[in-house]
Amino acid sequence: MPEHTYLLHITERSLWDAAREHGTYEMSTRGRTLEEEGFIHCSTRAQLPSVAAFLYGSYDGPDELVVLVVDPARLDVPLKYEAPEPGGEEFPHVYGPIGVDAVVDVEPWR
Repeated sequence: MPEHTYLLHITERSLWDAAREHGTYEMSTRGRTLEEEGFIHCSTRAQLPSVAAFLYGSYDGPDELVVLVVDPARLDVPLKYEAPEPGGEEFPHVYGPIGVDAVVDVEPWR
């Protein structure tokens, strides 16, 4: 994967704010932690709309949703592209906490 290809992770603003205070982001998917899942689910730019619809399609939480833009070259934990089922589309999975310094931008989600 080219270094200029960023990973994306959609989350709630309060979770990102807490990560900034702590120094690392450790949430995997909506309401589930890295410890529970074993990795942090990410996506490519092309995958983001379907992932967001699946995870947050009917989101009515108190926080706005944001997209973390992660530079994989700044990760100090393993990154693997894996399919949820054999022969399926591969998604980037980060096997450890994402340091806040690896997040190069935070974009609003719609």
